[in-house]
Amino acid sequence: MRVAIAGAGAVGRSIAGELLENGHEVLLVDKAPTAISVERVPQAEWLLADACEITSLDEAALQRCNVVIAATGDDKVNLVVSLLAKTEYGVPRVVARVNNPKNEWLFNESWGVDVAVSTPRLMSALVEEAVSVGDLVRLLRFSHGDANLVELTLPPESALAGTQVGDVAWPEDTSLVTIIRGTRVLTPQAEETLEAGDELLFVAAQAREEQLEDLLSVRRDDAVS
Repeated sequence: MRVAIAGAGAVGRSIAGELLENGHEVLLVDKAPTAISVERVPQAEWLLADACEITSLDEAALQRCNVVIAATGDDKVNLVVSLLAKTEYGVPRVVARVNNPKNEWLFNESWGVDVAVSTPRLMSALVEEAVSVGDLVRLLRFSHGDANLVELTLPPESALAGTQVGDVAWPEDTSLVTIIRGTRVLTPQAEETLEAGDELLFVAAQAREEQLEDLLSVRRDDAVS
């Protein structure tokens, strides 16, 4: 897979390193000469250019990319790169970094963004996830379909503890994608029994989040009554 990353700062270089380790082809683009540090990620391609300019993106052969990641520290730049990648070059997958949570509402399909990653929101969500049991925590927003990646740690008193996955009447527009149990990552199977303390990750429509939280957090005595 070929991936172009706009922004060769610490974030862009870190993403590039991970992708290269996984066998992908990576191009880093930055307009600042001081950001071009080939020795830090020698396996990547490097391009000194302004990613907001069509001529630069032509030189980067963006039409050959499977994914574009707008990872600069400037939300305006990330939005422009995302829009150009999607509308001018038809890149199938565009991921954009959100630096200021107040700008999150802009990072949607209208600007060509498929996935918006807000570092401040993600960090706060991870804090909530670490201390919250029985509360739904939103980890990631997907622009298309108005869906989110959400997590809930199943409380001991939940009526679903001890229930098989296949026996649960999950809300519409939700999908259980992973069960994290201690150090194990489990692929949900119909016969898998949910246990108190399981971290459940769902892709769910935003409109279904409250219904999902209610289902997972309902107490045993409430279910019986």
